[in-house]
Amino acid sequence: MTDHAPDPALLAKAETLTEALPYLQRYAGKTFVVKYGGHAMGDPERQRDFAEDMVLLKAVGVNPVVVHGGGPQIGSMLKRLGVESRFVDGLRVTDAETARIAEMVLAGSINKEIVGWIGGAGGRAVGISGKDANLVTARKVGAREPDRLQGIERHVDLGFVGEPVAVDRRILDSLIADGIIPVIAPIATGRDGHTYNINADTMAGAIAGAIGAARFFLLTDVAGVLDKDGELLTDLDPAAIAALRADGTITGGMIPKLDTCVAAVEAGVDAAVILDGRVPHGMLLEIFTRRGAGTLVRAGQGVVG
Repeated sequence: MTDHAPDPALLAKAETLTEALPYLQRYAGKTFVVKYGGHAMGDPERQRDFAEDMVLLKAVGVNPVVVHGGGPQIGSMLKRLGVESRFVDGLRVTDAETARIAEMVLAGSINKEIVGWIGGAGGRAVGISGKDANLVTARKVGAREPDRLQGIERHVDLGFVGEPVAVDRRILDSLIADGIIPVIAPIATGRDGHTYNINADTMAGAIAGAIGAARFFLLTDVAGVLDKDGELLTDLDPAAIAALRADGTITGGMIPKLDTCVAAVEAGVDAAVILDGRVPHGMLLEIFTRRGAGTLVRAGQGVVG
């Protein structure tokens, strides 16, 4: 009789599934909100990986809700149309024409592309925006910028830039109950009747808090939060974040992302995660392995390191 040793690669796959089992059991029936960023959308292979991850989550009993950005794509369209862009505090100053173009790009082409990717991977998705069924109600936001000549800060009218003030989750509950993955564009109507463009991180965090998501994922173009030596910080809480911000470890665009994560966990999300959307199947590594793949933020005591 010939002794046939098991294929090591197959054994490794079996061990991976065994490692994932307790996480599959823990998250069955839970809802994850995933913010899919504009920069993470550019590569066809990464697009396919993302869609497959969403379909796999749904297949194992997790309910993913996708909120997408599209800043680079909006910028590209504005440039093509000869419309100048100006930013204050990372927010695009949005006049009526820019708002119309942003809605066209976000709720039109990008939203339906993502729905198509998920469908191509064997899933069922429906694309909506915050305007549909009054999912999100927005209000106008402003910003301040320094006037170096006067030595003061001046208020800046950002135009049709908004932030969420209310979330009506009923349409999401209906879609999830029907086995559908909602794909949401960050556009919403204000009580004044105007349409507002909303930062996708902020929109996703507000939705995650409103529906009590088990996890809120911010897919971005960095590994997560890094310490001053460039090492990944895997577990943080609001107190640790405040200390890292005070000593200058956390700067720039990471500050508003962490503010969004803290707001989400304080609103009831079990944990928020910042991770690199360019890593193949990085979300699955974060969810279903002991080591994880990004920076996790909890409301309670965290461990820096």
